[in-house]
Amino acid sequence: MIENHKTAFSLSPGSYLLSHSVGRPLTSAQAALGEAYFAPWQKSGREPWAQWLSVIDSFTAALAQLFNGAADDFCPQVNLSGAVTKLVMSLDRLQRPGAVVLMSEVDFPSMGFVMQQALPAECELRFIPKHLDLTDAAVWQRYISADVDLVFVSHAYSNSGVQAPLADIIPLVKERGALSMIDVAQSAGIIPLDLTQLQPDFMVGSSVKWLCSGPGAAYLWVHPERIDDCQPKDVGWFSHENPFEFNIHQFRYHSGALRFWGGTPSIAPYAIAAHSIGYFAKIGSEALRAHNQELIDQVIDTLGEAVVSPHAPAQRSGTLILQFGERQAELLTALEQAHISVDVRNLGIRVSPHIYTDSDDMHQLLQLIEHFS
Repeated sequence: MIENHKTAFSLSPGSYLLSHSVGRPLTSAQAALGEAYFAPWQKSGREPWAQWLSVIDSFTAALAQLFNGAADDFCPQVNLSGAVTKLVMSLDRLQRPGAVVLMSEVDFPSMGFVMQQALPAECELRFIPKHLDLTDAAVWQRYISADVDLVFVSHAYSNSGVQAPLADIIPLVKERGALSMIDVAQSAGIIPLDLTQLQPDFMVGSSVKWLCSGPGAAYLWVHPERIDDCQPKDVGWFSHENPFEFNIHQFRYHSGALRFWGGTPSIAPYAIAAHSIGYFAKIGSEALRAHNQELIDQVIDTLGEAVVSPHAPAQRSGTLILQFGERQAELLTALEQAHISVDVRNLGIRVSPHIYTDSDDMHQLLQLIEHFS
């Protein structure tokens, strides 16, 4: 288990097990925001854009380190919905009549809403039924038919604790001639992902969960071989090849992923995120994953069948799902009274140990559950 990082994070009394929802901030985040965002604004006699734009460079560099990619292939986005909308509307292949997009019924609903609105009416949005096992590559093989144009894959599913087998899915998508888009909102930072090795076509993600950066610092990654296929409609001066050219008659797409950037960018969310992602990138997703899984093993070994999320390490995300039937509501009340922060969805109680969680936290959780039962 990696060294104790509790003191590096802003934690309330008790155990915080909600990183699948919102990760806790670094105690140094406020100072980092002041230095990167407020100091250039408040202390300089000049306009601060040069310093502010360096924040974006730090943000994309941290992402590149975390995912083993190139910083130039990342573009800041406000959230995943905006990123996916821009991407889908930029691709001629998805804007033609008869295009087919495949996703799962258990993807985050926003992603389905986006596809319904961003695809032309003549296109088909096809779903893998929610009762099927998304950890089984054979399920994906069955549904990725020759007429599919885009396969949308969530790396991890927050309500079930399931991890999709990307190493099997992405080569299959390529073999069938479709495009691939990965959603890493629930896996970034806690499940290793090597873009250089995996080679998807597109990836979208956020920083609010396991990356502990708060909302507003999402990102879009575009494979460099796909960038020329992308002709975004939602553009602005920072989508331009030279944002400071200021010729209203001459728009030229940025040569890389920043063509998706749009108008005047936000800076503050990315200042926080660059600092936090940099912290996690130095530790490495492999070490974070090992720590998370060791704590998850403690719960599975003790509670057994009460853990309804996958038990096999290769199939599980960073989140446990616990189900106690009729006792569930009473148990949730007891957990709240003990200052153990969890939440619940239709499959059960969600529990997500992070770097600021240790064996004592898990022991407290298990002790309460065993006493309750």
